[in-house]
Amino acid sequence: MRQKRSYGRVLVVSTLVGCLEVVLTIVVVLLYVQTQPPPDEPPDWVNIGGSLVAAMPLVGFIAFLLSLVFVVPAVALADVIARGLGGRAAWWAAVASPAAVAALLAAPVLVYATHNDTETGATLVFWASATASLSLGALIALPRGEGLLRRVALWGAAAAVGTAVFGAFGLAAGLAYEPPRIGPRTMTGTWIDETRGTLVFTADGRVQASGVGVHRQGDRPGEPYRRCSGSGTWFYEPGHDVWSQRVRVEIPVCHWQAWHVDGTGREPRISQEVGDPGSGLLYKLRKASDRTSHVT
Repeated sequence: MRQKRSYGRVLVVSTLVGCLEVVLTIVVVLLYVQTQPPPDEPPDWVNIGGSLVAAMPLVGFIAFLLSLVFVVPAVALADVIARGLGGRAAWWAAVASPAAVAALLAAPVLVYATHNDTETGATLVFWASATASLSLGALIALPRGEGLLRRVALWGAAAAVGTAVFGAFGLAAGLAYEPPRIGPRTMTGTWIDETRGTLVFTADGRVQASGVGVHRQGDRPGEPYRRCSGSGTWFYEPGHDVWSQRVRVEIPVCHWQAWHVDGTGREPRISQEVGDPGSGLLYKLRKASDRTSHVT
């Protein structure tokens, strides 16, 4: 005789799956961040970690609520469909559960999108993503054997840890962010900051500064700082690798340390460290396109 389904266990398993999906997403996002150029202000990982830990009860509650409102009714509806169609109920339930989740989600998503005048594409992407996420919880909760909750917890934790480990290996093997290799040809042209301060480099080694920031110890990127204008010379130091390449700008009235290189090959940037040594705070200039550099 087939074991009767426990919808309470479906609720618990689906809630656990939702929490594990969030953990896995956090791991993937943290790995992805390591492949991107550094931000102007370094992340406060201690504060971020504390916030994530503190938010987990809220994540659990939201996963429970979504499971209660969408997953459990979807599984129950799938069971009704399976009994009506006959055959192997588990097989029919597995087919019908995602469709039931999608149907249950359609009404609230449509109401929200209509009320907030959301774009059709964004609405469809959100609806499909929510359907896939909740359907995974429904499908994993379908088996009726013993020990399902324990297996889900173990395999989910293994998936998160495995992703972190393989991601770390990938970063160590060369997927981590590295600055682009530039040269004198890349440097020639106009570089601008967020307030339209500019450094204009010419191929003959001359440079013209206009309103470019000069920071002192203790400054922060968003605070007022002295701006410098003048003309002088520049030269590029290739260094022994991409991390040690530097751009030196010599203008008598402006006193800068050597500029570091970051950004990407398509959008290179040069930067100065702001504040105390090792602060990780950066003041950046980006290479302007010809169209951008002529905008006043």
